[in-house]
Amino acid sequence: MQLGRKIRDLRQQYNLTQGELADRCELTKGYISQLENDLTSPSIATLADILNALGSNLSDFFRENSEEKIVFTQEEYIEKQADGMLWNWVIPNAQKNMMEPVLVELDAGAAAPVDFPHDGEEFGFVLEGRIAIVVGGKAHVARKGESFYYTANREHRILNKGKGKAKFLWVSTPPNF
Repeated sequence: MQLGRKIRDLRQQYNLTQGELADRCELTKGYISQLENDLTSPSIATLADILNALGSNLSDFFRENSEEKIVFTQEEYIEKQADGMLWNWVIPNAQKNMMEPVLVELDAGAAAPVDFPHDGEEFGFVLEGRIAIVVGGKAHVARKGESFYYTANREHRILNKGKGKAKFLWVSTPPNF
């Protein structure tokens, strides 16, 4: 991290001169110049005073602004296969997000495990085959090109009702897969 550059950028964001910042912190203009050019390093107390004068604090100043990842490749998917079911978490570490999309494939006759009532909602889009979404004991059939949506406050599960493989995108909020 270039401490001096970051302080200069913050100072310029507030349209302050080096002299104005120095006056607010009871420092010299020369010290601020040396600091911004990485010729000296401030004590923690001095840095805290400077950041306070710039409307910031140590925590915000040192927080790394990592760029949000937008696109994920197939190589990044997390895959799990069990009992005629293939799960592909298409957004790695989605459990930290508000929703969790999973690409699911069910062999003929296979079923997802029963999901017990929880807060949240679930959405799906059938990409291939025919599935039954059982919510609160009542089955609802969805075919290729159709979608489903329900609140998850009742016991629910999904079964493959076709003779071939069923494939669907399943999104849960909050994440619970």
